[in-house]
Amino acid sequence: MNARPTPAPQYPAWPQFDDGERDGLLRALEQDGWWRMGGKEVDTFEQEFADYHGAPHALAVTNGTHALELALEVLGVGPDTEVLVPAFTFISSSQAVQRLGGTAIPVDVDPYTYCIDASAAAELITTRTRAIMPVHMAGHMSDMDGLAKIANDAGVAIIQDAAHAHGATWQGKRVGELGSIAAFSFQNGKLMTAGEGGAVTFPDSESYEQAFLRHSCGRPRTDRRYLHQTSGSNFRMNEFTAAVLRAQLARLDGQIDTREERWRLLGGLLGEIPGVVAQSRDERCERNPHYMAMIRVPGITEEQRNELVDALIERGVPAFAAFRAIYRVDGFWEKGAPAETVEEIAARCPVTEELYRDCVWLHHRTLLGTEQQMHDTAAIVAEVLGAR
Repeated sequence: MNARPTPAPQYPAWPQFDDGERDGLLRALEQDGWWRMGGKEVDTFEQEFADYHGAPHALAVTNGTHALELALEVLGVGPDTEVLVPAFTFISSSQAVQRLGGTAIPVDVDPYTYCIDASAAAELITTRTRAIMPVHMAGHMSDMDGLAKIANDAGVAIIQDAAHAHGATWQGKRVGELGSIAAFSFQNGKLMTAGEGGAVTFPDSESYEQAFLRHSCGRPRTDRRYLHQTSGSNFRMNEFTAAVLRAQLARLDGQIDTREERWRLLGGLLGEIPGVVAQSRDERCERNPHYMAMIRVPGITEEQRNELVDALIERGVPAFAAFRAIYRVDGFWEKGAPAETVEEIAARCPVTEELYRDCVWLHHRTLLGTEQQMHDTAAIVAEVLGAR
């Protein structure tokens, strides 16, 4: 007789909210202005977010993709420049470069952390390279020591794609203390959210002031005569979004503590399942907020991985297929692609070739569940794989 299948865990809902968000929305509603130039919520959120991440400055923007575009523009990315980006990431990392007229150069990733491989990046730097973009995959910080040395030796900038890494630390340093610009996302699934939104942190006043101008159509704060000093666009965050994000930031630390504790349990349980490999951790990444719980099943095909994801969803586990290799989607080739073929890039990105086919990730709300739910999650993964 077959054992009864493990029931679907009732994970916490996402997004989470309480009276903090309600009070913030009313506070924004009842103030004199609803946009950043007339209200107080965006200014206050920027200061709180900068302080939390150890950055001298933060600028709130419309979304995470715009955060990347704005940061890259400040760094001088445009035609005839290249930016090294992980081959395994969400497509915004490369498209932000390409929309500015730059060329995105895919770089293979580490087989254990899934972050950009520093040694592979070093081999791809040219005289046109303007920046290296590490993506802190699933909240695990990239090898910032190795990348900093490479960038310093080559005279190029680093821009951190920290869309997954709110609250992460590397060797005792927060994202904003690492001396480089960082871009964050507040999209609906992110670790703190207002549905959409983004932020950029800056290590110096000069880059912050330039970004401020460009995110507000090139117009200074006090301008009354439409004296636009630079080109730019309207990437301004509104007051209601900022009010919600202030409440989200206030509970982030406690949620990270819970996810760190639960991943130690769930990651260990998943690693005991035959054929399953959980994302590893570089101990220099001292605090990982765990935007995703990532696992691989090496040897399965992309079709089998997709069937696995569907089966997990049917069993009540919020599972997703991992990102496709950026060079294996049509949008990557529309403009700003390197002068290589898909297969040429694939040949130098063997880890990415495996990851995009055999990797699965679970939404971070699973890691806000109970210890029993971690056992149930692992049991369901084992049962689904055993039934293949």
